[in-house]
Amino acid sequence: MITFIISIVLLLLGYFLYSKFIEKILKVNPARTTPAVAHPDGVDYVPMKPWRIFLIQFLNIAGVGPICGAIMGAQFGTASFLWIVFGCIFAGAVHDFISGFISLRQDGASLPEIHGKYLGKNVKTFMAFFTIVLMVLVGAVFVKTPSQLLVDNFTPGWPLWIWPVIIFVYYLVATLLPIDKVIGKVYPIFGFLLLAMAVMLVVAFFVIPDVHLVEIWDGLENRHPHAETNPIFPMMFVSIACGAISGFHATQSPLMARCMVNEKQARPIFYGAMITEGVVALIWAAAAAYFFHEKPELCVGKSGDAMVGVICNGWFPKALAVISILGVICAAITSGDTAMRSARLIVADQFHIDQKPMAKRIAVALPLFVLAGGLLVYAFSDADGFQTIWRYFAWCNQILAVFTLWAITAFLLKKGRGYSALLTVLPANFMTFVCASFILVAHKEGLGSVIPNPWGYIIAGIITLVGASAAPFWMQKNRVIQRDKRLRKRRKKGAGEQ
Repeated sequence: MITFIISIVLLLLGYFLYSKFIEKILKVNPARTTPAVAHPDGVDYVPMKPWRIFLIQFLNIAGVGPICGAIMGAQFGTASFLWIVFGCIFAGAVHDFISGFISLRQDGASLPEIHGKYLGKNVKTFMAFFTIVLMVLVGAVFVKTPSQLLVDNFTPGWPLWIWPVIIFVYYLVATLLPIDKVIGKVYPIFGFLLLAMAVMLVVAFFVIPDVHLVEIWDGLENRHPHAETNPIFPMMFVSIACGAISGFHATQSPLMARCMVNEKQARPIFYGAMITEGVVALIWAAAAAYFFHEKPELCVGKSGDAMVGVICNGWFPKALAVISILGVICAAITSGDTAMRSARLIVADQFHIDQKPMAKRIAVALPLFVLAGGLLVYAFSDADGFQTIWRYFAWCNQILAVFTLWAITAFLLKKGRGYSALLTVLPANFMTFVCASFILVAHKEGLGSVIPNPWGYIIAGIITLVGASAAPFWMQKNRVIQRDKRLRKRRKKGAGEQ
């Protein structure tokens, strides 16, 4: 319990101290006009109250990520607590805050637009495609979890395909309607529910007899049931994405940047929502670690979503267990539909498709839903389908975070804040090493069954060093290209005026 309490305190200190330091570096200007105020369109650029935006942002970035991801990460033992706390404070929340702030400053720009401006046109094109793939993966993953929970806990006699169809129909409606019609009204309620679930778990820690949470001094050894093929590094750092750092978050921030009316809202909405997610992830990781350590017989063969039912039914009275499971279901569904909405907006931005007409929104959205449906079929048909898709989803999350951290670094350098770029350079290099290691070390998802682990780590280290060495030259080249582009525009404008 002591480790858990100290971890919560550290997360709160990260918000009250470290985020204010970053806010000063960014030179937030409350008087600056935001995109929602400059040109509201009634569909995506819609001014909303800050508390509502915070809850929507929290729910969008959270979903089942800090629940299922934290549960799967807790299999590795107490090392998961360290990653959630320090990853959240120094990597994830910094990533979310600055990327959201950049979007706010640049007319609500989508993430690939930000990549393109600071890393180059080719990166923009690649990351647009990559981000759409990630959004479709999120849509598939966050349909499977609520469908499984609904069938297991509420409709055991139903065919499994019925719930995915119902959820997909809802996804489509929420993706197409203006953001304030469904998301703006309903999601704050679900956000409160997700927080209430976490609070109930904390109460359970203190009131249920003989609950002894795992402590950090119990050891940092790998407790995964298949530790030989699942080393802590990098598998734990990929499994726990949303609770520590997740590129998916930066795809959601532009949705909220288009609804904010004051730049001062950026710190509590972007950094604050990530810290809140870290707290939720820590709570679920602590609960799962207890069950893995003290009641392993209940956990055999259980995936992350199935463990939700084990924890809730094991600790709560029936009514509270039902509420908690429903909360997880709502959290998953709400992240899935905003992911598909983000995919629609990214496609529209890339091909300059006006999203005011409903027919054009449908034309962009339908192919994305077909792709997500295909992935969902695989997740249900293969015994390890969900675990495999989750790992690829989490790895894509971290790859996206790497590119976003480098884009943020370029933004800080461009603004003449060279020393502050260290805040993002260090996590960028660390996450580069994590992502390279995963593909080279993972046995099922990567090349771990072909390449011996030591060589995998060595090659990953070389990739990281090469990337770190090339990044400054890459950024400088892009700055020159951007400068020349601005000069050409000025000359063209001057010639036209003459």
